[in-house]
Amino acid sequence: MTDQNGIGVYLCSGCAIGQSIDVDALSGIAASEFKVPICKTHECLCGDEAVAMIAEDVASGGVEKPVIAACSPRVMTDRFQFDGAQVIRANMREQVVWCHPPGDEDTQMLANDQLRMAITRATKSNAPEPWKEGEFSDKILVVGGGYVGLSAALEASRAGTDVLLVERSDQLGGNVRRWSKVLPDSPPYGTPRDNPVPGLIAAVEGDARISVMTDAIVAQTSGQPGQFKVEITNGGSTSEEMVGAIVLATGWRPYDPNKLGHLGYGASPDVVTNVELEEMLAAGKVAKKNVAFIQCAGSRDPDHLPYCSSVCCGVSIKHALQLIEADPDVMAYVIFQELRTPGVAEDLYRAAQDAGVIFMKGDVKSVGADLTVVVDDALLGEEVPLQGLDMVVLATGMVPNSTNIDLPTRELGEDEEMPPLLRSDIDTTAPITVAGYMGEEPAAVEKREETMPEGGPLLNLKYHQGPHLPMLADGFPDSHFICFPYESRRTGIYPCGPLRRPMDMGEAGLDAAGAVLKAIQTIRLVRDGASVHPRSGDLSYPKIGLEPCTKCRRCTIECPFGAIDETDKDYPVVNPARCRRCGTCMGACPVRTISFDNYSIDMLTSMAKSCEIPDEFDEKPRVLILACENDAYPALDMAGLSRRNYSAFVRIIPVNCLGSVSALNVSDALSVGYDGIILMGCKSGDNYQCHFVKGSAMAQERAANIEETLASMMLEKERVEAMEVEISDAERVGQLIDDFVATIDEIGFNPFKGF
Repeated sequence: MTDQNGIGVYLCSGCAIGQSIDVDALSGIAASEFKVPICKTHECLCGDEAVAMIAEDVASGGVEKPVIAACSPRVMTDRFQFDGAQVIRANMREQVVWCHPPGDEDTQMLANDQLRMAITRATKSNAPEPWKEGEFSDKILVVGGGYVGLSAALEASRAGTDVLLVERSDQLGGNVRRWSKVLPDSPPYGTPRDNPVPGLIAAVEGDARISVMTDAIVAQTSGQPGQFKVEITNGGSTSEEMVGAIVLATGWRPYDPNKLGHLGYGASPDVVTNVELEEMLAAGKVAKKNVAFIQCAGSRDPDHLPYCSSVCCGVSIKHALQLIEADPDVMAYVIFQELRTPGVAEDLYRAAQDAGVIFMKGDVKSVGADLTVVVDDALLGEEVPLQGLDMVVLATGMVPNSTNIDLPTRELGEDEEMPPLLRSDIDTTAPITVAGYMGEEPAAVEKREETMPEGGPLLNLKYHQGPHLPMLADGFPDSHFICFPYESRRTGIYPCGPLRRPMDMGEAGLDAAGAVLKAIQTIRLVRDGASVHPRSGDLSYPKIGLEPCTKCRRCTIECPFGAIDETDKDYPVVNPARCRRCGTCMGACPVRTISFDNYSIDMLTSMAKSCEIPDEFDEKPRVLILACENDAYPALDMAGLSRRNYSAFVRIIPVNCLGSVSALNVSDALSVGYDGIILMGCKSGDNYQCHFVKGSAMAQERAANIEETLASMMLEKERVEAMEVEISDAERVGQLIDDFVATIDEIGFNPFKGF
């Protein structure tokens, strides 16, 4: 059977593997248990000689699936690549010999099972057939014609890519077009520089690769990366464009100053915002002698903007310098809580000090009708009134234009879906409507309706999850703020500039270039049928058997990236280029009809079952760890690198994401005698680290729901635990495992052993 599958096993005896375990015993398992015809051992499997040996076996046609039993699959990936071969890795080094005592019986049993799981994986997976259907477009759509959008369009053009630039107003330039000077992003850093936007507009309008549409909005976006179909309304007419990727550069707007009455706004025309002062400076001389700048006006305040907008301090300093340059007799006061001028912006701060700007650290207690500003001075420890002022400038923060604020919030129809919840304990056969979403109480629906984004959707996505781009916090769209800051949760759509996070113009220009490069990268990957991050280059994609499909819609709803739509007959249909190969749909499917060519519920279950399960008389418990390959698995590897020992009774199977793990994987493992199961994934929550957004949270939900299954099997709930592990948790992960094994020792062996 395995001969027909073209499996060959290659065992490394280097890196202390040969000194710690019996490699010949592994050869015997491959030959006797799996009838593998080719099994070779080498003292340095990653060396040129051994790599050439494997390559020759592959080239001869005898080996299609080389099983490499050596170091972690996270290393030496470049060495173990062979044309036309599907490489399977068995982690003998980091997770066997480097974290368990050499020559020990339990270490050998672990190595034996590690090889069994790898060979079983080879028999249960096939080389992926990439999806490459239809025509693809290389054009990039840039939405937003301000500084960031103009910069993005020019960067794309310089990279040889055609661009369609869409701007909702009747002219390019955005906010910055109305400004006098801007913060310096090149030497000399102590001097405000001229507004670059007029030059950018001229460059864009003169670029043959860039098509510009003003007074236009995106009416609808469908399709997927490489094949986005975008309807654009322009001057009363609608046209359709096919684009490969989308860069969102819709910018920001100032925080509503009408909410800052406690700082005097609205009480006097001489209390203005930083944006209003910018426009006054651009229009001509500002005839004011005594000016106070109040920093964090509504920012870093849970009642207003909870975050720092990062540029406000620099902008106030720039304004003070401009006022003093126009009239050296101007007295400028900057009242701050913490002054934030990082990096080269410190030069601007020094220039302001030299120019005579007075900086006061403290909280503003009040702004009077006569413009008297009372400051609780942190250095003097007392309240100080600033009198005789003729202007107060409020440094308001940046609010991302995550929606089209010119349009009303789109109301959902009676049978349209709301954004998905992390729920798996509900009746998936129930109709999904606003009135009864997944069994929610009406109050819960109303509460979520209240938190829907203000304004119309920017792209009007025709996605099952709704027309808006998903947002994490404070209106900023993202996918993973630690590892994938450029991404959104909609593949091929890249927010940049202040839409993504507050930033100055220098940062925003670089951000635009980064978003364009990501867009180009995505276009090239999907042409090859490959996925983007974090499984970049993965050629597989979910395949759904429609015959057993119950139309429960769980796969559609739980997909974090909106990759699955539905036909007019309510069957799921995958958009492969949107998919990031997390397998959440696979884990969500109650009838196990979703799988990948090289990854499936059956494969995971078969790998677990391939391990030897001692009976209770041997007093050797077995614990299955299903480990997220993004954080948990690397943490386990690094524990090995640090030579940190933990129980040899565990058997580790890496998974794309814990969201791909089905409750059936757990029940099947328990039924064959595993004494405990750990679902080990990334951190979840507000500061989440899950590379697929919600895999860890879903695992927590499923672990809780498995308690009912355990009760029906007459098993203790402590036998299944979901653990959150950071990638840097090498010191702690071993202790977590040992503590769990100790719990299993206390409650006893699984009574299903031997059945």
